[in-house]
Amino acid sequence: MSKISKLFKGPSSSKNRGPSPQEAIHKLRETEEMLTKKQEYLEKRVEQEISIAKKHGTKNKRAALQALKRKKRFEQQLAQIDGTISTIEFQREALENANTNTEVLKNMGYAAKAIKGVHEKLDLDKIDTLMQDITEQQEVAQEISDAISRPVGFGEQFDEDELLAELEELEQEDLDQKMMKMGGLPSVPSASLPSRQTSKKKVEDEEDMEMLAAWAS
Repeated sequence: MSKISKLFKGPSSSKNRGPSPQEAIHKLRETEEMLTKKQEYLEKRVEQEISIAKKHGTKNKRAALQALKRKKRFEQQLAQIDGTISTIEFQREALENANTNTEVLKNMGYAAKAIKGVHEKLDLDKIDTLMQDITEQQEVAQEISDAISRPVGFGEQFDEDELLAELEELEQEDLDQKMMKMGGLPSVPSASLPSRQTSKKKVEDEEDMEMLAAWAS
């Protein structure tokens, strides 16, 4: 049997039941207070014996030496009390820690029982079915979201090149309207202008006719 098992093993009978941790801690604190008071008393006695030894000095060696002997005994008792107080403090701290650990383990045991009780009420088959339903509904919700966010028909049946050509025509029409508002472009004559060579030939023909008329007269 492990030390922990022995520690938390229930008492065999009510007669063998020891004090509770709270009772033991209370007793240890009372002992500490008592030893502390005795410690203060001994420290005062040491100071008194030193004063007595100084008072008598070499004038009354016997009284001075007796005072120093008492001082030594008081100092020995003080050292013993210091060690005892240290031991009691260690025991009290260990008992307080053990009491804390006991409370922690007890509360953890309550929590474990509560968790076990909750789990006993759960049906694993129902949990699996529920999780499957949740997964299916999430998939349906995702499909609905995808369907809603997908463009429906608009712009998909039209050719992009045809739309660009139509856009260019609209821009040209707009440009023509702006030019008309600004007065329009100068019209180009439909008939071609006579060239310089044609004008020169006409002048020569006129001169020949004049010479012929003069000769005939």
